[in-house]
Amino acid sequence: MSFSKWILWSIAMPTAGLAIAFNSNIKALGVQAPDGTVAFEAGLRLVNTSTTFNDVRVRQAKYYFDLELPADIGEPLQKVIIQQRSGGDDVEFEPEKTEVYFGDRRNKGESIKAIAKINENVGDDQAAKEIVIQLDRPIPPGSKITIKLKPKRNPRYSGIYLFGVTAFPRGEKARGMYLGSGRLHFYRNDGFHH
Repeated sequence: MSFSKWILWSIAMPTAGLAIAFNSNIKALGVQAPDGTVAFEAGLRLVNTSTTFNDVRVRQAKYYFDLELPADIGEPLQKVIIQQRSGGDDVEFEPEKTEVYFGDRRNKGESIKAIAKINENVGDDQAAKEIVIQLDRPIPPGSKITIKLKPKRNPRYSGIYLFGVTAFPRGEKARGMYLGSGRLHFYRNDGFHH
């Protein structure tokens, strides 16, 4: 952290009720509230979202979410939640087929063990289902990772589908950071993609 950034934090902290927290396992600097809530110091990035097949109803499709963890985020990444935000059909995932690895879709690196599950208790709206990906180990700042999801099938209806991505640092009380929405466009498989 630069001296000027430290001065800014030391001035802002008393009014915000926050304190800088040091982590012993990974030498990273994050933000911790008095109640123990941990947050990222800077933004992670949803770099790319893509699919292997963009025709409707395809069963072999896989969805890729490439994330970048800049060196200045302060805390390691521990959990990611992906939730469908819009689209004409609900996409159902097979959580047991979720894969996470270092690198991006095209440059697969070391695999990262993860447990994925569907959380259906988000709200009254069925479209509020989300897939929660809990990483087996914290991912340090300065890394790039990819989450590969397996839908049961692509949506039945063509159009643009948005999937919101929220990242959480490690810790019992972790504050999530919304990274934005990954955009996938699905087409009728009639051979005409406009």
